[in-house]
Amino acid sequence: MSDRLLAKGVMAAAVVCGLGGIGLLVAFPGGWPLVRFHWPLAGALCWDAFLSLLFFLQHSGMVRRGFRARLAIVIPPRYHGAVYSIASGVALAVVVLFWQPSDMPLLILNGLSRGLAQTCAILAIVIFVWGASALRGFDPFGLGPIRAYLHGQEQGPPPFAVRGPYRWVRHPLYFAILLLIWVSPDVTADRLLFNILWTAWIYVGARLEEKDLVRDFGDSYERYRRKVPILIPWRGRVKLRRRHSVP
Repeated sequence: MSDRLLAKGVMAAAVVCGLGGIGLLVAFPGGWPLVRFHWPLAGALCWDAFLSLLFFLQHSGMVRRGFRARLAIVIPPRYHGAVYSIASGVALAVVVLFWQPSDMPLLILNGLSRGLAQTCAILAIVIFVWGASALRGFDPFGLGPIRAYLHGQEQGPPPFAVRGPYRWVRHPLYFAILLLIWVSPDVTADRLLFNILWTAWIYVGARLEEKDLVRDFGDSYERYRRKVPILIPWRGRVKLRRRHSVP
């Protein structure tokens, strides 16, 4: 297989797996279990927590510098982002397709409150799109380095600029995800477990990510994070003296 054909195949797989995983997660409530184990509630919740932990380890572990350095021994760095997208899509599919839903409803919203929750879900999607567009170089499937390679170019590090929702919160994409998972109008025992575990993981993941951002941007990012909240935009729009960037 030629290098160019391999590159295009990896790009296609990254897009398919990435979009497929995201689509499954958006349609997640209750999961789409391929197999129902019919376990007692405690057993089902332990299994769901195990699936979540596997995804957390994959998603956060593969972005760490140490893992990427070891991966570079067998896979050229230009493919790392795409491989990460493929692995994340597969991991998300495993979570959704093997999740064991419970039949214990804890909260069911109706009428106006249900409509309000659904409106907040739409708002979360809008915030996510706004945050992604503010990045400009947003590359969720890791295609940029491969495209640059195919065109004989080198892709430099992304610029650091604070735009749009990044003046309200340092991680608007995470904020949007948190809002989306917590405004579910139907909350069962397994859904509550999902919300709690994934909220904790998002917070820990944001903290780990910021260590890399400080290494990349030094004092500029340190000053930025002292002014702008990490996940909840409780301060409102923060005025910055000069133009910053966010990778």
